[in-house]
Amino acid sequence: MSNPILSGKRVLVTQADSFMGPVICEVFASHGATVIQSTGPLTGETAPGDVVAAAGHVDILVANLAIPAPVTAADKVTDEEWSDTFAALVDPLPRLFRAVLPAMIARRSGKILVMGSASALRGMRKTSTYSAARGAQLAYVQAVGVEVAEHNVQVNAIAQNFVDNPTYFPPEVQANPKFQERLKREVPLGRLVGAREDAEFAAYLCSEPASCFVGQVFPVCGGWVVR
Repeated sequence: MSNPILSGKRVLVTQADSFMGPVICEVFASHGATVIQSTGPLTGETAPGDVVAAAGHVDILVANLAIPAPVTAADKVTDEEWSDTFAALVDPLPRLFRAVLPAMIARRSGKILVMGSASALRGMRKTSTYSAARGAQLAYVQAVGVEVAEHNVQVNAIAQNFVDNPTYFPPEVQANPKFQERLKREVPLGRLVGAREDAEFAAYLCSEPASCFVGQVFPVCGGWVVR
């Protein structure tokens, strides 16, 4: 590649072994980044800070957080399901941000991208806990994004669904004829968004040409949220 868009950048990717982590690591490296892959747990008050400290200098943080989505009727959701989901998807964010933002603000340079979910943008049955947690992620991104923009730090999010990834759409799900019919019925694109398509967009959002985006949420879902 003649002019890698992430050349010289140190990128920390959380949960690098799940959700969008593997393909993001591959694509970002192909664009010249030095990728620090974190696969350790992020639950607990000190874990996110420990991950950032171990990474050293971080130009870009990709907060890639995922759990299997609970599928529970709203009147059956337990306090444990609610708290566990928020502990995995929401609580790590302010702890990660507190760890990376001071250095980014001090040098007036840095980008944070949260890999979120479009389930926060369109109602889905039996996903109240998961959708609420994903919605909290996006609201946090919007608020912090406008706050730190004056320091030349950009915080944005990808809100995705129907993107090829092993956490939510493993091969056995994709091969199911009922799922294939669902794709045709619900997704205007008529197929899953490719993993690399999503990761290439993520790489762009973390590059200098994308420095105009502030606290924005970008749906990547093959048109699912606009139906």
